[in-house]
Amino acid sequence: MKLWDKGFSTDKKIDHFTVGNDRELDLLLAKYDVIASKSHAQMLGKVGLITENETKKLIKELDKIAHCIEDGVFTIEDDFEDMHSKIEFLLTEKLGDTGKKIHTARSRNDQVLVAMQLYLKNELSEIQNEVKTLFDLLLQLAEKYKKVLLPGYTHLQIAMPSSFGLWFSAYAESLIDDLYFVEAAHKIADQNPLGSAAGYGSSFPIDRNFTTHEMGFETLKYNVVAAQMGRGKVEKATAFGISNIAATLSKLAMDICLYMGQNFDFISFPDELTTGSSIMPHKKNPDVFELIRAKCNKIQAVPSQLTLITNNLPSGYHRDLQLVKEIIVPAIQDIKACLEMMVFSLKEIKVNTKILDDPKYDYLFSVDTLNELVKNGMPFRDAYKSMGKDIEKGTFTPKKDIDHTHEGSLGNLCLEEIRNKMEKTQGA
Repeated sequence: MKLWDKGFSTDKKIDHFTVGNDRELDLLLAKYDVIASKSHAQMLGKVGLITENETKKLIKELDKIAHCIEDGVFTIEDDFEDMHSKIEFLLTEKLGDTGKKIHTARSRNDQVLVAMQLYLKNELSEIQNEVKTLFDLLLQLAEKYKKVLLPGYTHLQIAMPSSFGLWFSAYAESLIDDLYFVEAAHKIADQNPLGSAAGYGSSFPIDRNFTTHEMGFETLKYNVVAAQMGRGKVEKATAFGISNIAATLSKLAMDICLYMGQNFDFISFPDELTTGSSIMPHKKNPDVFELIRAKCNKIQAVPSQLTLITNNLPSGYHRDLQLVKEIIVPAIQDIKACLEMMVFSLKEIKVNTKILDDPKYDYLFSVDTLNELVKNGMPFRDAYKSMGKDIEKGTFTPKKDIDHTHEGSLGNLCLEEIRNKMEKTQGA
């Protein structure tokens, strides 16, 4: 069954090409189509386009379909093009002509829009919660290891002293920046497009404010053409949000892979979180973090993919837009999996507390030693040259009792301030 079926068959090759993997993806979206259909049915009853009895019957059957979806027994067979056609078929099968009335005053275009935006709203909220879980863990680790020094690098060369507290909390605060993008995407998704029909509205006296309230949208996407133009745009906004999280996770994963290497030996993980080699018995490979890195790098390409699909389309609906679903839905599932695995693994991290006992890290303290000369009255440039000569002659003696006190330094991590910043983000 196809919602646009006019009574003649479509060549199977054309059918396969145009439908693609919509049925599989729609299993994730079906519950949101039911939510929208219930609100739509209530609105049709409210404005008198269907009777009160018909409204009750539609709601009852839609609730049954929702339970099937929740129980995992809802299917979309090859006879159906998508979730919309299957749900309408089930309603018609049970209710006859009353079931057919569910499509009054709407199009598959605004059905797709509203289901996708309800889905994105929910997924973005879940992602925000998962980011907060990782954030909390990173701050816990920062507090636990705030006094353990860690070599800081620039150009992959030994640079200045850092700390595990600084390292962990750096990624925690970076996640707040990422959530600003996620919140922006959520705000864009939180606009009801239902009632825009095929993109030009309807001659039926529908009540769009009613469905906006019923589905929990913050506001209405008022202009019906603008609502249709939102297709692809809201997915792209979401993609930018999750790609920022992915960039942070990818960098963290890369740090972890580097720090686990024997040449660094800054951190380690239990054997059950690493993998071995088929021929080298000593190996403990960071496969989990390598895959997080790769998956997150892949996610960062998603905004470009969506841009290339949508950037030269005029207003109105075009079948090109069907392809955005098969890009954004898997990307959302991937970022959630990466967040989950990062939290799961970081809980077991083991920190090397004696890294700087190795004399090769003595040069980390050159700047702090230089700064001590400046504090004692020597001009900075003279102190710099003097320190350079000592290093060149091999007479440099590091000052290791460092004292960093300014906000955000390793001696003053401002963890509470970072936590308050996150709380404001969550409140928004």
